[in-house]
Amino acid sequence: MTAEFSLRIWGARGSTPTPGASTLRYGGETSCFELRAGDEVILIDCGSGARNLGMELYKSGPCHLNMLFTHTHLDHICGLPFFKPAYDPRFDLTAWAGHFKDETCLIDIISRIMSPPIFPVAAKTLKAVTFKSFHAGDDLPFAGDLKIKTVRLNHPGGACGYRFEFKGKSICIITDHEHGDAEIDANLQAFVQGTDIMIYDAMFSNAEYEVYKGWGHSTWERALELSKAANVQVPVMFHHDPRRSDDELDEIGMAVAEAHPGALIASEGMVLTP
Repeated sequence: MTAEFSLRIWGARGSTPTPGASTLRYGGETSCFELRAGDEVILIDCGSGARNLGMELYKSGPCHLNMLFTHTHLDHICGLPFFKPAYDPRFDLTAWAGHFKDETCLIDIISRIMSPPIFPVAAKTLKAVTFKSFHAGDDLPFAGDLKIKTVRLNHPGGACGYRFEFKGKSICIITDHEHGDAEIDANLQAFVQGTDIMIYDAMFSNAEYEVYKGWGHSTWERALELSKAANVQVPVMFHHDPRRSDDELDEIGMAVAEAHPGALIASEGMVLTP
């Protein structure tokens, strides 16, 4: 096993892909991460950014990887029908979801979007994928040095956050989440306590939030408050508003860096190493 522990961002945008001249630097693809921990390769969320990741993985040949979903809103699953390894039985992919509040399973949702007349290819053609369920709050059953903890988030329809621990380092992924539920917020602060890197839903500013309260998203100011309270080393603003231009993200980036030296704005291609 190698000692590598890294997180690469393949999509940082929220709600919908946003190609165009104003989003070139930070990217317009929706939520997708590639985490490497030793020999483990883990995909977190399968938004539109997963298409490019799938092409890269396919070039390297058959492998085993796990796919963890924070939830199943369209911007987090729309890349799965275009994820090339999922159709090739030489690959071994295990897809996990734990945000459901009833007996719904991940395959139920994927089957809805991958069925005519919505999509011409049925979910049963995903020959490489095995679907598994858990409950947010469970630890996932991974052997070896990688530990994966989960937490329930506040988002319409439910969502799940992840904490990855490897050889004394940690990375947390907290998207999509709306602050304001006292119990969930307290659990979340304990969950991210002392983490090296925290990806956090910073779709809005505090000023914008008053208009969009209840939509299931948080603010960059709240990300910094949580980081200070929980001693987070590097907070990373994520799930950018699709209306947000690169120049506007630059302005937010300057503000967060001034308030918390080392804080970052997520961008496609960014590689984070604790």
